[in-house]
Amino acid sequence: MNAFIKSISYYLPEQVFTNDDFFMAFPESIANKENLSKIGVNKRHVASITELASDLAVKSALKLFDEHQINPNDIDFLLFCAQEFDYFTPTTACVIQNRLKLPTHCGALDFNLGCSGFVYGLAVAKGLIESVGIKNVLLLTSSTLTRKLHPKDENLRYLFGDAACATLISSDNSNSCIHQFSFGTDGEGAEKIIVKDGGARNPINKESYHEIVNEYGNITSKAFMEMKGVSVFSFSIKTVPKLIYDLLQKNNKQIDEIDLFIFHQANLFIIDTIRKKMNLPQEKVFNFMEEVGNTISSSIPIVLYEAIKCGKAKKGDTILLAGFGVGLSWGATIITL
Repeated sequence: MNAFIKSISYYLPEQVFTNDDFFMAFPESIANKENLSKIGVNKRHVASITELASDLAVKSALKLFDEHQINPNDIDFLLFCAQEFDYFTPTTACVIQNRLKLPTHCGALDFNLGCSGFVYGLAVAKGLIESVGIKNVLLLTSSTLTRKLHPKDENLRYLFGDAACATLISSDNSNSCIHQFSFGTDGEGAEKIIVKDGGARNPINKESYHEIVNEYGNITSKAFMEMKGVSVFSFSIKTVPKLIYDLLQKNNKQIDEIDLFIFHQANLFIIDTIRKKMNLPQEKVFNFMEEVGNTISSSIPIVLYEAIKCGKAKKGDTILLAGFGVGLSWGATIITL
């Protein structure tokens, strides 16, 4: 039996932060409007102060059940990918299992990953289905990262949005499947995207909220996320092409056999730079960032959902998925839809 992506739904918080809102908050950024437009975002959705990552995930799962007529009792395993969990303990996936009324024979597992999280989740789901005999895995990816962005950090507040996505991975003996994977990690680059204070290594202290002006002129603090944008750009354009070539080799595929490429929506300038570096036809790279921003682990499944919805991705298509970012971590796979 092959593991395959059966269905996808996603949820966006109601609160919207448009570009007009952004330029009202940061009027000095109007002079940089042309450069910001290259990022490719017009608006982003922002979780309310009472919405947790698990809340968004539950709403995405309920949409999945409703939109695709899925019976929660058919779920055998729950994977929850996030970076913001409800408690130190218990596992948030266990809390979500109860909220969704999934059966008690259902396994439940948290894993902490960002931009590559969806691909890693597919790998775990494939292993559970093809090696353990699980039939249906519910993969929930969710992020409320905007609350970890300093209110005065112009660059990051322009880029990121909150979202959650629910993906059902099932077993089948048809041609639809998830193929082989390629992964990579470079923990030496961990501080390129980091929230320094608030974890076990550096607990929150009186200096955690002291404002810092970084080398890019953005205001942040150790209690909020800092991203070294130039370094992340260099990492992305260096790592992703190698990742894709390695993946193609593992799967005995040529680049022209891929019908569609879906990259983590880091920003459109990065994606377009990778596309040009690899000589990929523009019509074979599908993006959906304008309405949602960079939604971390949910960015790839949101793009896949929208590609299917508009007919860009069709049954039988061969699609390459590549995630890369915080960690530093990267992963890619090929699916047959």
